[in-house]
Amino acid sequence: MVVVMAADATDEDADNVAGLVRAAGGEAFVSRGVSRTIIGLSGDIDHFATLNLPAQPGVCDVVRISVPYKLVSREHHRERSVIRVAGVPIGPDTLTVIAGPCAVETPEQTLRSALMAKAAGASLLRGGAYKPRSSPYAFQGLGEKGLRILADVRDETGLPIVTEVVDPADVDLVAAYADMLQVGTRNMQNFPLLQAVGGAGKPVMLKRGMSATVEEWLMAAEYIAQRGNLDIVLCERGIRTFEKATRNTLDISAVPVAQRLSHLPVIVDPSHSGGRRDLVLPLSRAAIAVGADGIIVDVHPHPETALCDGPQALIESDLRELASVALHLSPLVGRTLTPAPAPVPSMSPALA
Repeated sequence: MVVVMAADATDEDADNVAGLVRAAGGEAFVSRGVSRTIIGLSGDIDHFATLNLPAQPGVCDVVRISVPYKLVSREHHRERSVIRVAGVPIGPDTLTVIAGPCAVETPEQTLRSALMAKAAGASLLRGGAYKPRSSPYAFQGLGEKGLRILADVRDETGLPIVTEVVDPADVDLVAAYADMLQVGTRNMQNFPLLQAVGGAGKPVMLKRGMSATVEEWLMAAEYIAQRGNLDIVLCERGIRTFEKATRNTLDISAVPVAQRLSHLPVIVDPSHSGGRRDLVLPLSRAAIAVGADGIIVDVHPHPETALCDGPQALIESDLRELASVALHLSPLVGRTLTPAPAPVPSMSPALA
């Protein structure tokens, strides 16, 4: 069950509803959005009927929802959501390109990658400062030094930052620099991390686990939403199958399936799904054609020397073609390409 508060409802109205539910032995998860507050209820639903919730001050509607992922479900939020990352929209009317280096290595490499990405139409900069790897001997990222580099590059280019956080203890630090927090595929069911990013006050990109079903993916998003954050973007990045011809198998059908079940935006990562530079453009075309709300791609000025995922990183010639593909395919699926924001000086921790 979900309680939808009126647009003019106060925090006290929402707290009153949550208090009534908890006093009756249930659980109430308050999610305060930009224009509406939604309260997800769990417990004895029939018993909640005695509370007369529709008559409580500030309540707009009470909706019974059959699926377990209540807050991210289309059952209570029929219209698809638009998530804004430092003003950049991700949603059903736009195609948002997110691009940058898989791993931050140096200031020069990161800035060059960002400029390449922006020239190709990217409106958000991806870059990894913390890199969880399968091998403990592989490059693990620069940590806070990498975050400072990203902040400097944001100030130079105007591109808001999307970066991964891997440990609940690091959420506050990463959130101090980042405009959007990424939860990677290996952490999709790291529930303490999901709860921590849910309370960080920043939009979240949630990548699908390599062996996760769509329902498990949406349930992971629900952990974030329960902590009051509905600014979630789902990312299909390929799943593990028996096929070894590609790094992962891009489940292109997951895009319309997730969009039908959830109001959250869904984007595609053609870099990590294909694992090869020559596959990124074809998979990007497929993602745009199927109705993805955006794509996230790896960029590197010198992939042959990259410390992480060089074989799948795009170079300038690839990016020129990607820019043409995004520009020409977007109108065919009823979308406009999200423009890149202009540089705005900030007081990030790197500059304070």
